[in-house]
Parts: sequence; C-alpha cells; structure tokens
Amino acid sequence: MEISMGLLILAVGIIAGGYGTIVGAGGGFIFVPALLIVFHMDPVIAAGCGIVIVLINSLSGVTGYAKRNMIHYRTGIILSLGAFPGSLIGVRLLQLYSSSYFYVIFATVLVALGIFLFAKNSQFLFWKKKSESEGPSTTVDASRLTVGRLLPLGFFMGILSSYLGIGGGWLLVPILIYLYKVPTHNATATSIFSLALYSTVGVVSQIYYSSIDWTTVLWGGIGVIIGSQVGVALSQRIPGKMIIQMLSILLMVIGIRMYFN
Repeated sequence: MEISMGLLILAVGIIAGGYGTIVGAGGGFIFVPALLIVFHMDPVIAAGCGIVIVLINSLSGVTGYAKRNMIHYRTGIILSLGAFPGSLIGVRLLQLYSSSYFYVIFATVLVALGIFLFAKNSQFLFWKKKSESEGPSTTVDASRLTVGRLLPLGFFMGILSSYLGIGGGWLLVPILIYLYKVPTHNATATSIFSLALYSTVGVVSQIYYSSIDWTTVLWGGIGVIIGSQVGVALSQRIPGKMIIQMLSILLMVIGIRMYFN
C-alpha cells in the first residue's frame, strides 16, 4: 500500500473514531462505506476490516467513558451475551450472501434509520418547552432493561454488526434512548462498552475466514484510536439532542451515497 493511501485511511480513521465514539456507534459505519466507495474494496474484506476497526474504536472509547462513570455495565454485558451467537451467524451470512445486495441492504437500513431519528428529533424540538420544565433525565430506569428484553436485542445487534462490519451501535443507541429511555450520553457510552465485548466474536470469525486486510486495519486503527479519545473529550460538551442530529444526518448521507454504488 502506498503511503498516500495509508495516510488517507488514517484520516478516515480519525474522523470515524471521533464521530463514532460521540454517537456510540463505533467507527465502522463511516469506515466501511469509505472502503467501499473511495477504495472500491470487496464488500467481504471491507466488512472484515470494519469489524476490527469497531473493536479498536470501542476499546479505546471505553477507557475514556469509564473514567467519567458514564457506562451502564449490566446492560452492556447482557446485550453482549445475546450478541455473541448473533455475531457468528452474521459472519456466516456474509460469507453466503455477499453481492450487490450488500449495498442495497446497507443503504436502505442507514437511510431508514436516519429518517426515523431525524423525525424523532424534530418531535423533540416541538416538545422542547415542556421537557425543559421537567428537567433532563440523568438516571437509567433499570426496570425497563430486563434480561428478557436485552438478550434478543443483543442477538439482533450481533448479526447486523458482523454482517455489515459496522458494529450495531448506530441502531442500539436510538433503541436504548427511545424504547428504554436511557439518557443519551449513557446510551452512547454503554453502546461503546457492549461493542467492545461482542465485536471480539466477529473479529475472531473474520480472522478464521481470512477476510481482513491487515494493512488497512493498521492505518485505520491508529486513526480511530486518536479519533476516539478526541470524541470522548468532546462528548460531554455536546448536548444529547445534537448527538442524535449528528447520527441521523450522517446515516442518511452515507445511505443515499451508497445507492449510487
């Protein structure tokens, strides 16, 4: 790989690591589309590299969030227990069904989720005055986060994470916020923690199938480590509403762009 290409991947990694850590999605949902669109990488290899980048990004982000006591560990562990078998299934599905449909599935999911988040965020703006009088929620309601609810969710996240190679945080974060009423900053930190646990299964599986370009991972990994620390530092300075805006807009832009591939 040429130095110029390596530096470009490094730059993508920094952006992916910073943005991914802030929104709790890991860097894969920026990194993988970049590999597909800019570097024209095979979808299987891109997904393999992406899940390794997600692991590196989440491990780096967890260290920062743990120091700030923002992680709900019980929730993250239960989600990961469900995600472990799901990750194995996701990798196997990728080996069996990797074609042009990969782009269609990926783009459709991203655009649909982006529209949903954007609409929900607009609703938040409508109810802003009422919410402010009550004060923002800063605690996690454990009664909503039961094992029976979290395990199936983790299983689904594991499949998506390994199949798309972008981690499941981009879907997990809005689910935790809107369905389980977890405060935004806690949801992003907990998502990063769970990614650090269950993405290891996807990485091991991708190594088994030899679906990883390690040179790409090296350059991208350095980038996401740098970016994730910047993201942790910025996350507490950014309002929760703005974090959702960042996630929704980025998902729609990436999804729409991928339809042209």
